[in-house]
Amino acid sequence: RDARQTQMAHVTRLAALAALVLAIAAPAATSAFYLPGVAPQDYARDDLVNFKVNSITSAKTALPIEYYELPYCQPDTIISSAENLGEVLRGDRIFNSLYQIQMRLDEQCKVVCKVNSLTDEQVKKLKDSVEDEYRVNMILDNLPTAIVRIREDDGVSVKVYERGFPVGFKAATEEGGEEKYFLHNHARFTILYHKDIETDLARIVGFEVEPASVKHAYSQWDEVMPQLETCTADKHPLDSSSTTVMPQIIAPGEEVVFTYDVMFKMSDIRWASRWDTYLQMMDDQIHWFSIINSLMILLFLSGMVAMIMVRTLRRDISQYNQLETVEEAQEETGWKLVHGDVFRPPVAPGLLSVYVGTGVQLLGMTFVTMVFAVLGFLSPANRGGLMTAMLLLFVLMGIFAGYFSGRLFKMFQLVDWKINTLQTAFMFPGVCFISFFLLNLLVWGQRSAGAAPFGTLCALTLLWFGISVPLVFVGSYFGFKKAAPEQPVRTNKIPRQVPPQPWYMTPVFSVLIGGILPFGAVFIELFFILTSMWLHQVYYIFGILFLVYVILVITCAEITIVLCYFQLCSE
Repeated sequence: RDARQTQMAHVTRLAALAALVLAIAAPAATSAFYLPGVAPQDYARDDLVNFKVNSITSAKTALPIEYYELPYCQPDTIISSAENLGEVLRGDRIFNSLYQIQMRLDEQCKVVCKVNSLTDEQVKKLKDSVEDEYRVNMILDNLPTAIVRIREDDGVSVKVYERGFPVGFKAATEEGGEEKYFLHNHARFTILYHKDIETDLARIVGFEVEPASVKHAYSQWDEVMPQLETCTADKHPLDSSSTTVMPQIIAPGEEVVFTYDVMFKMSDIRWASRWDTYLQMMDDQIHWFSIINSLMILLFLSGMVAMIMVRTLRRDISQYNQLETVEEAQEETGWKLVHGDVFRPPVAPGLLSVYVGTGVQLLGMTFVTMVFAVLGFLSPANRGGLMTAMLLLFVLMGIFAGYFSGRLFKMFQLVDWKINTLQTAFMFPGVCFISFFLLNLLVWGQRSAGAAPFGTLCALTLLWFGISVPLVFVGSYFGFKKAAPEQPVRTNKIPRQVPPQPWYMTPVFSVLIGGILPFGAVFIELFFILTSMWLHQVYYIFGILFLVYVILVITCAEITIVLCYFQLCSE
């Protein structure tokens, strides 16, 4: 009967594992699927649609600034769009703008506003932005604007998007002359839409931009209907047939007229697939190389663990069981000499339990985040959704941190569980919060939009003290209340004398060796993740990342087994 129950339990586990694998693989098997996080918006002909502006970003400085920090056209009332916690922490600052279009109506040379005279301060800001390669980011129907680039992939031309467009550029007006700064004050927006044949409604599926620098001229300025001589139906600055126009130089006292064009193009791209071009995978072979590299490291460690288990342990245990007399049994050799000291509490048992609890909290957060990301619930259309999910999951996983920390704390036969709970709740989050606060002060000193405002700091503190700390106490209470796990061997009362260890078995060297192999298994994907963060790109290869994550967890477990065995044999 017991064997039958065990077999049924194995079948249940296999069925659950198969269901999880199918659930993870299902999105990858579809060519296009709905990404949760935003609902589609249908537009009728001539519907008014407003642009939104986001923070101006730079891959060179990694310090975003607000759009209206530069002398761009401002509406009478600047309204901040609703933001989630992740958006604020990412540095997104989204506002309304004066850019407005009518659905499926092409327009040329629309004037936004005129800046009568650039001040010295405005000129300095613009020149610094051009020098630091800042890019303007706009949003239409939750799609970011992008410049179209064509790259060759095995002889096939593939359209890719480059997010935003430069504030301006540097160039010399004559050969060998001094470089001057010029401003992109004109933009041609190409809006791709997918039309429903039955209802004649349209959905926006693309938002492309082509910037230009034009020194506009006019005979007489009319505030209501301004007429420009440098931008007309017959003479357009972006048309190849037109004569060369003078670019808009950045200099004190210069007058700047901001204009834009709107062109609509029907597209076969469906709304559910409109993010595909933004998420175009670059160098996909490198990601598969990353998986192969991780698998090689995993196989290497698996071979070492198998060698230890099959050869060394089996031989030692068989010899141990064949001993005939008590005297022979007492003559222990190898790793068996320290079996009575293995479960002796370490120098700082409470600190170890805190670290273990925090590790369980981080492991649970990353695993659940990965599962939701692979299933498509963390859509890039929901800006800041990934970071918000990670913060909330870290807070909710505090109950597991408290539980496992309390269990290990009780196994060491310690009694002051409340102090241990406070350390679990405050040590790792406290270090992270203090580091974040100090860095935020530096970013705030640079007047960057990436600095978290005071309200966001209060929200983080509320999540920490109002949710995370109570959950850690609840988990620690149940963990400490449960009976302590039984140790497989009895601990000797008198500690055994450990002989001097060689240099390669010291804790520092062991920690370095133990970290190199797991890092080697994930460093390629880690490079792409950090690159997407610093270069303000979208990382969405969660399927490959999930495989690498599973390999990382297994690699860490196996390297722990190998290092523990070698340490025991050495001691």
